[in-house]
Amino acid sequence: MLNSINRDAFTLFNQGGNLIPYEYTGYKNEILASKSTAWFGTTLNSSPIYDVKGPDAAKFLTSICINSFLKMKPGSIRHAVLCNDQGFILTDGVVMMIAENHFRTYWLNPVVGYYVSVTEMDVEGVDLSGKEFFFQLAGPKSLEILEQASQSDLHDIAFTKHRMAKIAGIDVRILRLGMAGTLGYEIHGDTKNSEAVYDCIWEVAKTFDAKKLGQVGYTMNHTEAGFPNINMHYPLPWFETEGLKEYMAARPMEGFFNLNRALVGSVGDDLTTRFVTPYDVGWEYLIKFDHDFPGKAALEEIAKNPTRTMVTLEWNPDDLGEIFASQFRGQDVEPFETMDDRPMDMYYNSGFSMYYHADKVLADGREIGISSGRLNSYYYQRMISLAFIKPEYAVEGKELKVVWGTPGKPQKEIRVTVARSPYMNLENNKEIDVNEIPRYNK
Repeated sequence: MLNSINRDAFTLFNQGGNLIPYEYTGYKNEILASKSTAWFGTTLNSSPIYDVKGPDAAKFLTSICINSFLKMKPGSIRHAVLCNDQGFILTDGVVMMIAENHFRTYWLNPVVGYYVSVTEMDVEGVDLSGKEFFFQLAGPKSLEILEQASQSDLHDIAFTKHRMAKIAGIDVRILRLGMAGTLGYEIHGDTKNSEAVYDCIWEVAKTFDAKKLGQVGYTMNHTEAGFPNINMHYPLPWFETEGLKEYMAARPMEGFFNLNRALVGSVGDDLTTRFVTPYDVGWEYLIKFDHDFPGKAALEEIAKNPTRTMVTLEWNPDDLGEIFASQFRGQDVEPFETMDDRPMDMYYNSGFSMYYHADKVLADGREIGISSGRLNSYYYQRMISLAFIKPEYAVEGKELKVVWGTPGKPQKEIRVTVARSPYMNLENNKEIDVNEIPRYNK
């Protein structure tokens, strides 16, 4: 379905029946805008949105997540992670507390919907997907743009906080969040008002030389920020988890991301290796063992001796050059699989298949983990990826190798170096003092 607010997109791709903007002016322009002025995006408009309400709402969310929501206050935002009994991540996303006993979740459904369907706690679940618009505005000028659009002072919205405001005379909720390695906000509201709010913000954003954001630029941020993205950096075991798999079988469209997987890269058909735990992705700090939740016993065992942790890998440019040069050695020599036809190992316009790319990581010829989310970072002029590897090799400056190429085709070992993580070296959103930014004056 084509959303009118995406009308200026240069290309669109099909994501489970929704047309998502792939690029507007090109990912290079869009990436640079997030660092110098701002970008404005709609790529998360198709987000699963699900409300949990009722006297037991906080208790319920705590019972299914690795972290706790019992002391959360209205106006706050928290990262939520759900695991299965093996400790593998089922999903992660954002929980926003709207009011007492009322939480709004993003990207936790359909898993949270399954748990609502089987709980005996006093909670109600409401699916709001498609009923709320979800815009992103990030960059050093994002606050000034929002204040001009809302004609109000928004300096009081701290990182991971939210409150109501008005844009174009319409009620919206503004959140201070973002993955661009700079100041960032989200704007949420009733879908029926999406075009009016969007146009109001964009008219202001244009005067700051902002750019519209496509999916390529958005996804690149996750690798640069050291924040792996569900359904992109790794698959989720929805159809490998008892109870949930039966629930998903009755809702195939909701299971799109993990229903028809295509596994590519040198890891091959090994699916289990691609599943991750909170320890694998560096989120062990979120785990609170003071309450029961699915996967607690498995994670307690992993905590004694974690087998993987997350790092950023920087790929050797000379080895990358050999991949490119192999395309021109004549018809008698089968080339290595190309990298230059896409800026990153994430596949779009793929119909109703979801592609997952993962490559083996080696140390002294032994496999020590996997790499995913490879991208050509235009801003940093480096090829980088995230990797989930044995902790003893997670040492900055350590040289490892990544195996490039699908099994059965020519493969090449590419030298990589463990780099800083997150790779972004810009001032983090949560550390930015907005008091140094001019306030809106009527």
